[in-house]
Amino acid sequence: MATTNQGKIAEVREIMSGRLIEVAGLIDSASTEEIETGSTFAENALLKARHYHRTLGLPTVTDDSGLEVEALGGAPGIYSARYAGPGMGDAGRIARLLDEMKDLSDQCRGARFICAAAIVWEGGEKVFLDEVQGVILKEARGGNGFGYDPVFFYEPLGKTFAELTSSEKAEVSHRGRAFRRLAGWLTDSGLLDTPRSDDRIVTTAD
Repeated sequence: MATTNQGKIAEVREIMSGRLIEVAGLIDSASTEEIETGSTFAENALLKARHYHRTLGLPTVTDDSGLEVEALGGAPGIYSARYAGPGMGDAGRIARLLDEMKDLSDQCRGARFICAAAIVWEGGEKVFLDEVQGVILKEARGGNGFGYDPVFFYEPLGKTFAELTSSEKAEVSHRGRAFRRLAGWLTDSGLLDTPRSDDRIVTTAD
């Protein structure tokens, strides 16, 4: 998995559990940021998948995801991981988001998480796009998850994503939905059954 984000690695492991797909991450010094030159989540996911497919010669699965806030014109969007500037962590990104939204009423705090899960192999490429709707709270709640999870309130369960267990989040999240669709397609496509001298699928995300 071409990311050093341990939260993403753990989530995709949870989603892929039971499907005989092993998920491993990059070394801490690695980065895929320079590859992400697209204008949408789907474009960035495909750019990364194509890059690692060319580099390794293996079927490659990638993820690109982020938060869109309606009142901010869709920001932070594809820049979700870089929203607070270079070197800033989750706390800094959340702080900037809450500051940008500090004057918004409860009725104007709608948002959605979006995930594009892409696969590129020698015979083609596919993207599975999914999303989950929520509301941005005025303060963080919960100690699980990562990124904007502590301020993303999921109304059907009455909790932020950071208050959900890993299995609860995998069931309802944008990433869970997109990767379950991709995993189902992988199973039905027969790609996993194709004989290979090096029988691996590389999964990447950032």
